[in-house]
Amino acid sequence: MPKIKIAVLGTGGTIAGEANSAADVLNYQDSQLSAADTLAPLRPYLPGNVELLVVQISQLGSENFSTDTWLGLADAITRLEETEAPDGFVLTQGTDTLEETAYFLHLAIKTPKPVVVVGAMRPATALSADGPLNLLRAVQLAASPLARGLGVMVVANERIFSAREVTKSHTSSIDSFGSPEFGCVGYMQNGEVKLHRMPSRHHTMDSPFNVAGLHSLPKVDIVYAYAGAGCESIRAFLSHGARGLVHAGTGNGSISSVHRAAYREAILRGVPVVRSSRTGSGLVSRNGAMNDDAFGSVGADTLSPQKARVLLCLALTLTQDAVQLQCYFDNY
Repeated sequence: MPKIKIAVLGTGGTIAGEANSAADVLNYQDSQLSAADTLAPLRPYLPGNVELLVVQISQLGSENFSTDTWLGLADAITRLEETEAPDGFVLTQGTDTLEETAYFLHLAIKTPKPVVVVGAMRPATALSADGPLNLLRAVQLAASPLARGLGVMVVANERIFSAREVTKSHTSSIDSFGSPEFGCVGYMQNGEVKLHRMPSRHHTMDSPFNVAGLHSLPKVDIVYAYAGAGCESIRAFLSHGARGLVHAGTGNGSISSVHRAAYREAILRGVPVVRSSRTGSGLVSRNGAMNDDAFGSVGADTLSPQKARVLLCLALTLTQDAVQLQCYFDNY
């Protein structure tokens, strides 16, 4: 059988965490084990033709990730593609912002090869740690020719998700990851890939976004709506250099009259405003909760506030025009 080389990039997180007791799944230190350490017990269960190239990028809980971290990961994958030519990639990281990293890479990297982002909800020392099986399945998926061309995927609890559609929905359950609007794209069945559908939007090779050579991304902030919310956060973000704002609105991305005045000021200053919803699922309809055409705002489609921020960060590297931005949100 021909050799299959999989590059595994480690960044830390709960999947590399340790607790004082095997019965403790909550009080632990993340990012203690290297990627090589977490992979070592799995090698007997991998096919003999799978060769692992392990690269330790960082030891960092993903709550500490930034847009600079994303750029660094994209650059690392690109360099490995050029120098080592692996057949697929696995990225291990903490689950707190895993969906944001995955979606960024889904839009930014330029490879048809499988890229799988994986984490764990319990530390590696737990009696029923989910990390080892998640990581094994991630390597198996990255090694499968069926995964080629699917963009960036997330594997969790035997399910395969597209990066655009996956979200973390529970603070501690091992079944935390899901895709409430679209469902998973497939399953891992004893290491075998079972696909049921393709990702819903353009990505990777069909994405217009290119981060090669970028040292930073435009600053985009999220404004959370709630009953009685004032406009202080909007004005603070603008005064600190925000290039774009994402509104995490009530319902269908509704904007209160107080927020509306502050957002109008932002738009007149050339700062785009994207309407998303804090509800956790559903489509934010253009011209639904408000007249986006007249106001100059952009609808986030089915993207959560945090993922709308990812797309807006990238889109602003190409344009500030609201019409073109809406086109990106309709297609990516």
